[in-house]
Amino acid sequence: MAGHHDVHPTGATTDPGGARALAQATALTLGFAGIEAAAGWWSGSLALLGDAGHMVTDGVALLIAAVAARLARRPPSPRHSYGLGRAQLLAAAVNALFMLAIVALLIVHAVERLRAPVPVEGAAVTLVALLGLGLNIFVARLLMRGGRDLNVRAALLHVLGDLLGSVAALATGVVILLTGWTPIDPLLTLVIAALIVYSSLKLAREAVHGLMEGVPLHLSLPEIGRALAAVEGVESVHDLHIWSLSADRVALSAHIGVRRLNEWETLRVRLRRLLHERYGIDHVTLQPELVEHPLARSTHPRDDAKSLQNRSP
Repeated sequence: MAGHHDVHPTGATTDPGGARALAQATALTLGFAGIEAAAGWWSGSLALLGDAGHMVTDGVALLIAAVAARLARRPPSPRHSYGLGRAQLLAAAVNALFMLAIVALLIVHAVERLRAPVPVEGAAVTLVALLGLGLNIFVARLLMRGGRDLNVRAALLHVLGDLLGSVAALATGVVILLTGWTPIDPLLTLVIAALIVYSSLKLAREAVHGLMEGVPLHLSLPEIGRALAAVEGVESVHDLHIWSLSADRVALSAHIGVRRLNEWETLRVRLRRLLHERYGIDHVTLQPELVEHPLARSTHPRDDAKSLQNRSP
């Protein structure tokens, strides 16, 4: 009994503008990182040097994200029948781990500065941090217009980390100018590091979950199973699987028990419409199965969900 696979273009649907936005963000970030590093070295500011190093790594991260976005748009091939959409998930995971490594380095240097404070040129720090803040706001807006898939979110996390770093550097410069209290420099670095660690761990969890073919975190397999089972004409739902094809594309497959196969085409259209309109799932493979004993049908759609234990056919 053949299943019906709803055919859609299996190349990732990433907007080409997302790749352009990532490329532009890469150039701007790396360019300003050089300026900030020179100013940080001259002024003696760890916050400024740390932010410059952070921006260099973010430039690399943005480059990784841009390459992944372009790879994800490649069409399927005999070797990669789903295309290369998961390059976005891999890039997101790499970028999150990359971010954690940089934060660890910043924390080590911040602790050293707390133990042995050094003079900091507040005026230079304030000026460069203000310029960096403006640049990071512009780049963040650029990426927000480029898309909201996991890959772009990973890149945006790096940029937001830069933005927070610029805020910390700006606050450092102002405090040192007004009070001369240099410990503010490493203290603010530690605060920003803690915020970035939280976001990075969350992003890494989502990316690894997708790479392991987990059910996307914004979807519930039992809920979708009950919704399918509640459609008139559906006798049972089992072997239901939901996974990510890319950072923004979800696939679903299921066996659907029916009474009459001659009604399958109409039922299939209804099921597809439900999955698209309610859950945004378009890559769907549904296998009809003839139910030999209609009286064995569950009395309530919720009961059908008991068969969602992914038993083997």
